Amino acid sequence: MERKIIATAAFFGMTAVILGAFGAHKLKEMLAPEMLSAFETGVRYQMYHALFLLMVGLLPGMNSRAKKAIFWLASLGIVLFSGSIYLLSTSKISGVDFKSIGFVTPIGGLLLIVGWIVLMVNFLTKKS
Repeated sequence: MERKIIATAAFFGMTAVILGAFGAHKLKEMLAPEMLSAFETGVRYQMYHALFLLMVGLLPGMNSRAKKAIFWLASLGIVLFSGSIYLLSTSKISGVDFKSIGFVTPIGGLLLIVGWIVLMVNFLTKKS
């Protein structure tokens, strides 16, 4: 499971860097400042949680059920939270109205929060 978590963390980290560079260099010319700021929020949270997954993948002695739960919560949370922000913030240039998927952004955020809760509970209940 650790290999899968670390590989996924690397993928999310890599794509965060790519999207961040794309936003800074290309989207800056195409998006209104508030939409660019929203896009950057998606990139920032994607990177935070890529690092979170990397940390979880490298933590020794952590319950494998907790690692698996965090993997799925963080991965789905990143896709829903950051992914929906990317789509919503670039609606004007894509020509597609993604407002109907706006409800998934807070669901993704909630999944990310629950992932952190699982980490906290795992360590608070761990027998030393």
